[in-house]
Amino acid sequence: MKLNYEKIMAYDPGDIAVRYTKNDSILYALGIGIGMDPTDAGQLKYVYEKNLEAFPAMASVLGWMGRLTDPEYGIDERKVVASDLGVAWHAPLPAEGELVSRPRVKEIVDKGAGNAAIIRMERDLFDGSGTKLATIRNSVLARGHGGFGGRLTTLAEPPAVPEGSPDLTCDLPTPPNLALLFRLNGDTNPIHVDPERARAAGFPRPLLHGAASFGIAAHALLRTVADYRAERFVSMEARFARPVFPGETLRTEIWVREDEVSFRCRSVERGEVALNNGLLRLNSGSDA
Repeated sequence: MKLNYEKIMAYDPGDIAVRYTKNDSILYALGIGIGMDPTDAGQLKYVYEKNLEAFPAMASVLGWMGRLTDPEYGIDERKVVASDLGVAWHAPLPAEGELVSRPRVKEIVDKGAGNAAIIRMERDLFDGSGTKLATIRNSVLARGHGGFGGRLTTLAEPPAVPEGSPDLTCDLPTPPNLALLFRLNGDTNPIHVDPERARAAGFPRPLLHGAASFGIAAHALLRTVADYRAERFVSMEARFARPVFPGETLRTEIWVREDEVSFRCRSVERGEVALNNGLLRLNSGSDA
């Protein structure tokens, strides 16, 4: 199956209406493991309708353009996994509301015959007044789809994680059914729920969504370096290095350099780095 560069680059879903309720905000938070300590006030404000707040990383699942599953795109969806994810916040995300998503395909990277293709996408979220709330950038890696003749063959180097021991660590456990919860946010790829489909894709069992791992990392960072003050988050990005399996504990290793925070996450049980090249930018918080 040969990737159809022209078709993918021409993909234009138009504006996507995004409607979500307080229950949707709560479901997202539960889907990244928030609320496992129901007495923690920092977590409770994301899962209890009293004074409910939207968890900032929820922007990453709103207005998603979906998977390119039509055969005309020349993509074997069994070979597609998340590659990286980044969110920039421009204004607070409401706990419920009606937004508009404007998605687009940015570029496709050709890693060469026998290697992968990387499809890079971007979307902006606007509220009803036209205020931009967030910009989401994400890529998917289509294994074995390189060699289609793409002009771009390399990517800029990602943010480097410092050498040496981290300044902080945060361990967050995940329940075994977490992927079953998270898929209700809209990513119904069967490799996250169907053991046979996961094995056909080369995984021993269903894996957690990359966006869920990203959300867990955001929780760890919000907890350790921002005191659960979401207004301090300016932008966050990371690359997906290895899968996370539901039921594992995700350890976020953190290096703080004033308002720039480097991080990576690893599975405690297997010792493998799952998210790498992470960078969180904070505002000073002095006026918050």
